Amino acid sequence: MPNSNSPKIPQAALDLYDRYAHNQIDRRKFVSQLSAYAVGGLTVAGLMERLMPDYTNKIQVAADDPRLDADTVEYTSPTTGITIRGLLARPVEAKEKLPGIIVVHENRGLNPHIEDVTRRAGLANFIALGPDALTPLGGYPGNDDDGRALQRERDRDEMLEDFIAAYQFLRHHPECTGQVGVVGFCFGGSISNKMAVRLPDLGAAVPFYGGQPDTKDVPAIQAPLLLQYAELDKRVNAGWPEYEAALKANNKKYTAHIYPGVNHGFHNDTTSRYDEAAAKLAWERTIAFFEEHLR
Repeated sequence: MPNSNSPKIPQAALDLYDRYAHNQIDRRKFVSQLSAYAVGGLTVAGLMERLMPDYTNKIQVAADDPRLDADTVEYTSPTTGITIRGLLARPVEAKEKLPGIIVVHENRGLNPHIEDVTRRAGLANFIALGPDALTPLGGYPGNDDDGRALQRERDRDEMLEDFIAAYQFLRHHPECTGQVGVVGFCFGGSISNKMAVRLPDLGAAVPFYGGQPDTKDVPAIQAPLLLQYAELDKRVNAGWPEYEAALKANNKKYTAHIYPGVNHGFHNDTTSRYDEAAAKLAWERTIAFFEEHLR
């Protein structure tokens, strides 16, 4: 693993990784173009090691953490008829029903990082559900490249229905108060925005660097929104001014933060795009927002 004296990864290399992670270039082109930044003590192999996710050493809450009950559960979407598996996490010492949080993964299925985030939400004294939209294709396949390929095989509208069904499953879970919010990252941020459009009883939505819904759908939003953006994320941020204008025009309750100097994916501590200060602040704001609107 790189140490604190490792050369800084150029922003252009981080931008290249973003294009690769969002299926704009394939792995061969990514590696080929990455060689342009293998200078000043950086090698292609070294860049690859630092850019690709580290799911071995960067997990904050272990799968067997004794503070949590964490189980695999299944539910069926009434719209699609698809059965989805997910990780359900809640604190072992909970004596009463808890508010719920749906944790929506990125564009690669329920990988170890999003499982970790689900457990973090559980440790914050919520009952948290992280569904895996790849379930009908066998589930997260063990690596993100294949995960992205599998997720491209699924219909986006059907996946939205799967997460809406997750909301209904958690809302009626015997250990849940019925107050449920959603947090999502990238693809999951887009899903979080769309769930806010579709679910009038949604307690709160926290999209991290997520694509915005159509402005014509904004009037349907009833849930309070906490919108988390990265300053350097030009791709997603391009849609923010129009979304904000629609939120204002329709008197919607929202708070938006654009974290300075950070990249898309800044909350994901398994890659080099991670920014510790921004990620910690964003997560503190997320939990406080859920406390305010769900508890």
